Amino acid sequence: MALATLKSDTTDARLADVALPEGAGWANAARADALSRVRAMGLPTKRDEYWKYTDPTTLTAVDAPKAALFKNDEGPLFDAVDRIRIVFVDGVFDAAASDDLSAEGVEVERLSDAMQADIHWAKDLYGVLETRGQTPVPRPLAALNTALATDGVVIRATAKAAKPINLIYLHESEASDAILHHVVKVEAGAEVTVLETGPAAARFSKAMEIDVADGGTFHHVRAQGRDHERRAVTSYFARIGKESTFKSFTLTFNGVLTRNEMVLEIVGDDAAAHVAGACVGDGRDFHHDDTVFVTHDAVNCESRQVFKKVLRNGATGVFQGKILVKEGAQKTDGYQISQSLLLDDDSQFLAKPELEIYADDVACSHGSTSGAIDETALFYLRSRGVPHDEARNLLTLSFLAEALEEIEDPDLAADLQDRLEGWLARHT
Repeated sequence: MALATLKSDTTDARLADVALPEGAGWANAARADALSRVRAMGLPTKRDEYWKYTDPTTLTAVDAPKAALFKNDEGPLFDAVDRIRIVFVDGVFDAAASDDLSAEGVEVERLSDAMQADIHWAKDLYGVLETRGQTPVPRPLAALNTALATDGVVIRATAKAAKPINLIYLHESEASDAILHHVVKVEAGAEVTVLETGPAAARFSKAMEIDVADGGTFHHVRAQGRDHERRAVTSYFARIGKESTFKSFTLTFNGVLTRNEMVLEIVGDDAAAHVAGACVGDGRDFHHDDTVFVTHDAVNCESRQVFKKVLRNGATGVFQGKILVKEGAQKTDGYQISQSLLLDDDSQFLAKPELEIYADDVACSHGSTSGAIDETALFYLRSRGVPHDEARNLLTLSFLAEALEEIEDPDLAADLQDRLEGWLARHT
């Protein structure tokens, strides 16, 4: 009863003055349905099963805590890549800073424009995949995003996109509270790469719904912003069709609180879904949570979850990952690994790996480990003249390598590798 009261009070306070944005009839219906689901589920508390390692209080509060602006002297990430730049400042689309949205093989449109149209392909996806992802685990913050988001982009790949699409999130106000929602549709046989960079806001809620049709390919590489005091909750929902490919990688630096949820549903035979992440955290204020749920509902499909965290000076890392193999999903190959490298005795890694299997011809595995730097390897490098800090950084990069190898494009991987090396050099 106490938990129910707490959830009710939290939800009522957050929704007390909420007014849903206005759009076309289908958009209004999707938002209203999402809001009603939020009220039914209640916003999360630390006593919810999938929030017991992460306190959502600052994510559900009425007002966003302020976050000091972070001065980043590094050049823009992926600057050498020929891409379509789409810029959001504190959650608002900046047309002047963005590139022309037209490109061969892909259609890109602002979400607010799409949701004013009486007829639009996004009608079949907006809030639809998010709703599917609410079972069996409720994700009320994602539903809240569906209800309240007014900006974002809708992307439809009709062939192989000529350029990657780079969503750039800039943070310029200490009190910004941004909500963005993106929809991606990959048509049969099409291919698109989506890049995401930047801190976005003091508090950031983002949802992305991705539908990959038969034979389609979706690549996603994300680098979450460097702001020390930012808070973010992100929710990705993907439906993956026959003989299609879904690959996502996230690199996280800094931040007070980051919760990344990834919900993947494999519905077509012979498909592959890979999701990976690497994070480096420094200090007691750093808390990073990856929560992943992969459902196999087709034959001869592959999934990989590869997550590595480097934690120091009291930082906290969380991994909650599940592979659900439904009845009839024979010849499933599911792989899950979550590992942490703890560089001191004060940091902690909390892991909850799960397998739930209802088919008998499968190969599924999961593993989770925590450990310190290999002293033997460190001694070997130092005996060869490598300074202590440089040797430790080399071993740290080696630890993160398996996650970085999940990135398909070697140039993107090299750029992120360089950023990692720079971060480690500054924190020796």
